[in-house]
Amino acid sequence: MDSFFPLFVRLPLLLASLFLGLFGCSSQPTPPPKTRPAPNAPAAAKPAAAPQTRPAPPSQAGPVMLGIDVLAADGFAAVKGKRIGLLTHAAGVNRAGVSTIDILYRAPGVKLVALFAPEHGLAGQIKASVNFGDEIHAGTGLPVYSLHGKNRKPTAAQLKGLDALVIDLQDIGVRSYTFNVVMRYAMDSCFQYGVPVIVLDRPNPLGGLKVDGPALDREWMSGVGAFRIPYIHGLTMGELAKMAAEAPGVLDIPEAARAKGKLTVIPMRGWRRGMRWPETGLTFVPTSPLVRDFPAVVGYAMVGLGCEYSGFRHGAGKEHPFRAISFKGKTTTQLKADLDKLAIPGISFRTITVPDSQGKPVSALYVDVLNWNTWRPTQLSFELMRLACRYDPPNPFAELGPKEIRSFNIHVGSTDWWKALARDGAKTDLDTFEAEWARRCAIYQQQTKRYWLYQP
Repeated sequence: MDSFFPLFVRLPLLLASLFLGLFGCSSQPTPPPKTRPAPNAPAAAKPAAAPQTRPAPPSQAGPVMLGIDVLAADGFAAVKGKRIGLLTHAAGVNRAGVSTIDILYRAPGVKLVALFAPEHGLAGQIKASVNFGDEIHAGTGLPVYSLHGKNRKPTAAQLKGLDALVIDLQDIGVRSYTFNVVMRYAMDSCFQYGVPVIVLDRPNPLGGLKVDGPALDREWMSGVGAFRIPYIHGLTMGELAKMAAEAPGVLDIPEAARAKGKLTVIPMRGWRRGMRWPETGLTFVPTSPLVRDFPAVVGYAMVGLGCEYSGFRHGAGKEHPFRAISFKGKTTTQLKADLDKLAIPGISFRTITVPDSQGKPVSALYVDVLNWNTWRPTQLSFELMRLACRYDPPNPFAELGPKEIRSFNIHVGSTDWWKALARDGAKTDLDTFEAEWARRCAIYQQQTKRYWLYQP
């Protein structure tokens, strides 16, 4: 993976030596001589966030044209006369809400012969981490090959006879959300077996300018982390695919196979990097059972890591997944007071009460994002980890077994954060880590501009 560095020889040598984001980075911080106070101490000043560009205003020309819309508008030229497979899910629709499966199945001169399903299944109803098998698609009679069952990558037999594999997946801009993983795995197989890949691009719901959190250490690459990128990565699926195809060492195949691989990205029209999902004019189709809308996307980025083995729970009853948080034995009043003391930039907290599954009232603390530009998505999660050590002394993370430790780390991605948290608990020096992550995110964002398909 470190062979990526020579691609940047035009940049100053010092900057190149600092490039840590995509492939060669480690999360080892270089701590300044200071110690962050425990969560119950007065809030310390936060490290300055990388500059963020304000989101673009809503489009006045109607919804953004997605990759599938552009493909159709161009007469399906990229797939005309081809036998194709399609890796997609329920959120794979055009801007009018019509399924990409139906569009390609009926497209003139196009032969759709196989479907491939990611985690949560083709219909998007299967719970996270649950494996499922192959099936027959009811609407078309086509085989549906599971890429979240006995195999995670398309097999040679499944790809045999295909002239191309089309990928149309709606990601949410977060490293551990597995649709970017299944895309990379599919590219591994296609490039290995000589099948061209065509990616129909879609918006990053968080926009293309917000980058935050630790990068993934090499040792924690897995089915929830196949790119060595920051937790909030700021790229579209097409841009991630472009990076995987062009940068040596990203795909898990011999370099000769990568060099011969063929990738076509069908870009969107009308999307700009500053656009969050509400600015696209598009209807959000649920991407998984708990990510049903844009607020859940924001919440996933914000508290997903913080609810890993910490004792914190997300959701109030069945409502507000990832946006409402609670901790057993703590009232929302106490939780709000403790979080308010931290003065986390860009967010605020309020108590909500909703019915649970039995109709009884249940309360939780809802997290509002007040200032998108000062908000650093992952900061709350890491504060929750430290706060959990105060709520459940001496340190719940130090008591985890090997399986739980691995699960924690393949999501968070930073060995050094884990070591510090397990050792220091509530006294972990988060400021030092955040400052280093922000520095490396800025370098990553500068270096990945070469893969950008859209400007701010």
